[in-house]
Amino acid sequence: MARARRREEGDLSQTRVGVSLPQRNGARPPSRAGSEASTRARLTADESRGVTTSSERRTSPVELLWDLVFVFAVTQVSTLLSHDLSWGGLGRALLALALVWWAWSAFVWVANAQDPDEPAMRGALVVAMVLIFIAGLALPEAFGEHGLLFASTYAGVRVLHLVLYADASRRGRASWSAITGFAVTVLVGMALLVGGSFLEGGHRVATWALAAAIDYAGPAWLTRERLRGLQPVAVAHFAERYSLFIIICLGESILAIAVGVNAAHLGRGSLGVAALALLMTVGLWWTYFDRFAATAEERLRHHREPVLAAADAYSYLHLLLVAGIIVFAVGAKATLAHVDRPLEAGPRLALCGGVALYLIGHVAFQRRLLGTLVHEELVAAGAACALGVLGTHLPAWSIALGLTLLLAALVALASFPSSFTVRPSRRAP
Repeated sequence: MARARRREEGDLSQTRVGVSLPQRNGARPPSRAGSEASTRARLTADESRGVTTSSERRTSPVELLWDLVFVFAVTQVSTLLSHDLSWGGLGRALLALALVWWAWSAFVWVANAQDPDEPAMRGALVVAMVLIFIAGLALPEAFGEHGLLFASTYAGVRVLHLVLYADASRRGRASWSAITGFAVTVLVGMALLVGGSFLEGGHRVATWALAAAIDYAGPAWLTRERLRGLQPVAVAHFAERYSLFIIICLGESILAIAVGVNAAHLGRGSLGVAALALLMTVGLWWTYFDRFAATAEERLRHHREPVLAAADAYSYLHLLLVAGIIVFAVGAKATLAHVDRPLEAGPRLALCGGVALYLIGHVAFQRRLLGTLVHEELVAAGAACALGVLGTHLPAWSIALGLTLLLAALVALASFPSSFTVRPSRRAP
């Protein structure tokens, strides 16, 4: 009796943006076609009336555990980049990060359509954790001897995601036509990923890049029209998942700074640069969480096309933010080994380029959800790039100080609305 009451209360709490989920109450679930048609009809009707309700469901403990396993995989991307701070090494690291990020983001979407406390969902998450953990272990040598291990375990995670979405469709929580649309690109991409693991060198990189491009293009372009009616979006849960991942990645950058200090030995120079790197991390946090994170969630809650807006702003554009943090963390760690000496090109461009990439991603995020363009952040990103290119003969501490002052200026502008001017270029739909 208690279990039935909890399940019924859980069902009643799953009100999503623009659509009400079907009540089960012991009745047989609707057919797949009927459920999909009724979902689209309710979504269209609610959009025409401007109805925008949302669930306040938040991240569950099992999802936090899932995040920790993925953070390990992201940390392994940092390890991969640290071993080769060249343009080729950067390309391989970003390719690996794009794959890891896409798998994590895919599970955010399917968990948004499912009840994470259901035994089947929890079991699937545990299996996916094991697979992504193994993929993370293989990641530093994914472009070498462990390519097949990485590709096969990663493909298993992506296929499991499709299985969970098929179950969500059966329960009337997601559109079957949208799922079958991007499922084709997932399977093609995973076939290329596994097949590419048998190749060597540049051929493997090229094949994997093609696999990632096809997987990303599925919902972004090839099946975008179907994606509109994929599922109702639990906005509070969805926005919180991505915000938490940004926090976790920033925490990983702090850990990288600490490791760099230990490797360089404690001293006034290393402690000073470490303090500057920590302040830069705070600056990155501030630009995202001071005001805009909450504003973005509220904008998504009242958006006419929440699925497309969420896919663009969070699933795609947040990759730039995460990549910026990871590249910055690698650069900060390397900087601590050259406090009083000029930085080599790799560490210098990683430090400055990571900050610039993060700011560009943040500008694009705001542009997509609010239709505004923050010129101050674009100028700061350009200044960070210029510092990385022109700071060839500058000591490491001066570059760190310059970036810290740059981010401090952004924080100051954001803290004083009279000085902080966001110039609208167009209104978001």
